[in-house]
Amino acid sequence: MGHNVYIYILVMAGVTYLIRMLPMVLARKEITSPYIKSFLYYVPYACLASMTFPAILSATSSVISAAVGFASAVIAAYFEKSLLTVAITACVAVFIVERILPML
Repeated sequence: MGHNVYIYILVMAGVTYLIRMLPMVLARKEITSPYIKSFLYYVPYACLASMTFPAILSATSSVISAAVGFASAVIAAYFEKSLLTVAITACVAVFIVERILPML
């Protein structure tokens, strides 16, 4: 059975177009519901978190160092540090834990 790559490309283009076009067609009026507005406001953050969190746990050689890095990043972000500071804090925490774990 031969696979036609052009059919795959056409289907992907159609799905992408529908995802972008349907909200404009279905929501012609301004959204006034505060519930729907708040839901749509938080959707990008929820999607980003759901894609990022599994990658965080598998990015290091152990889940323990990943959890320590994640916790340090959350603490730094809670204290409203800059993005660069949060990233450096997490990297340093993971580095330290990765150096300590083999000794245990």
